[in-house]
Amino acid sequence: MNENSVPGATDELKIETLLKVFGRRLGLRLVAGEQGIERTINSSDVHRPGLTLTGFVEVFTFSFVQILGNQEMEYLRSLEPERRRDALEIIYQFEMPCIIVTGSGRLLPELRRMADKYRIPLLRSEFDTTKFTHLLHFYLDDIFAPYLTIHGTLVDVHGVGLLVTGRSAIGKSEVGLDLVERGHRLVADDTVIITRQSHGLLMGRPPAILQDHIEIRGIGIVDVKRLFGIGGTRRQKRVEVVITLVDYDREFAYERVGDEDRVKTILGIEIQEITVPIFPGKNITVIAETIAFNYLLRIDGYHAAQEFNQRLIRRMRAPRLRPIEGDSRD
Repeated sequence: MNENSVPGATDELKIETLLKVFGRRLGLRLVAGEQGIERTINSSDVHRPGLTLTGFVEVFTFSFVQILGNQEMEYLRSLEPERRRDALEIIYQFEMPCIIVTGSGRLLPELRRMADKYRIPLLRSEFDTTKFTHLLHFYLDDIFAPYLTIHGTLVDVHGVGLLVTGRSAIGKSEVGLDLVERGHRLVADDTVIITRQSHGLLMGRPPAILQDHIEIRGIGIVDVKRLFGIGGTRRQKRVEVVITLVDYDREFAYERVGDEDRVKTILGIEIQEITVPIFPGKNITVIAETIAFNYLLRIDGYHAAQEFNQRLIRRMRAPRLRPIEGDSRD
C-alpha cells in the first residue's frame, strides 16, 4: 500500500474557526469575550464544571471546552449575587478555551462581564445540553482524529467500503468507474484521506478539490456526479476491506481457499485485506462485488471457506462403504 504521508492529526481549532465552520450546525453564537476569539481548542473532550463551581478544583480539566447546561445554570441562579460571582471567579481564574451555555434560559449578566474581563469567549447555543454535547463531540472527534493519506480508490459496494490499492496505473480508477457504472458509489479516487474515529472505525473521504471526480488514463478527469447522477457518489464511507491489485506471478502461491484471513493495519486498526492478481480478461469488478457480498455474509455469521473445511472433515470421518464383490466399477 502506497502511503503518501505519515499519520497526523489537527493540533488545534480556533474559537473563531469553530464559529465560522460549525456555528450554524451547532446553533452557536458569540455573546461576550470577543477579545479571546483567537483562543484554541486542543482536544475533542468537553467538561461540565458543576463540581468546580462549588470550589472543588483538584480535578478540574480546564483545558477542555466548558459547557454550562441547565443544572449548572440553575445552581448559579439559586445563589446570592455575591456567592454567584465567587463561584464564577473560581472557574475564570483558569485559562479555558471557551465557555458554552446551552438551552434557552436567561443568560446571567455576570457571565458576560467576566467573559469580557478575562477575555474568555462566551458562546451560546439554543440546543439542549445532551443534543449539543453529542453534536460537538461528533465534529471535534473528526477534526482531531489521526489521519493518513493513501493512494487508492474507495468505493461503496453494496454498503461495504472497499479500498482498492495497488501500484500506479494498475487499474484502480478503472475498477472504481466500472463499479459506479454498475450502480455503486464512488467515495474517493487517487487520494483517500483515512481518519481513525474515537470508536475504532476507519472513515475514508476525498480531498475537497477531488470530490466527485475520477481520473482515467486516456480520458482525463471525469465528473462522476454529473455523468451518473447524485446517487453515483458519496462524501465519506467506512473503510472495511482493502483490495490490493497485483500483477499476476506464476511463481507466487495465491490464496485458493480463503480459510486464513489476512489483515492490514491502518492507524492501529486491523481490517481485512485481499490480494487479487490481475491479467488481461479478468473481471475485477465482479470479483469486487463478490468480496463485498462475502464480507456481508461473514458479518451474518457465515464463512464459506470454514464451512467447506467442515464439510471435508465430515466426509473424511464418515465410514466408507465396502465395494460389492464382482462390481465391475472396481
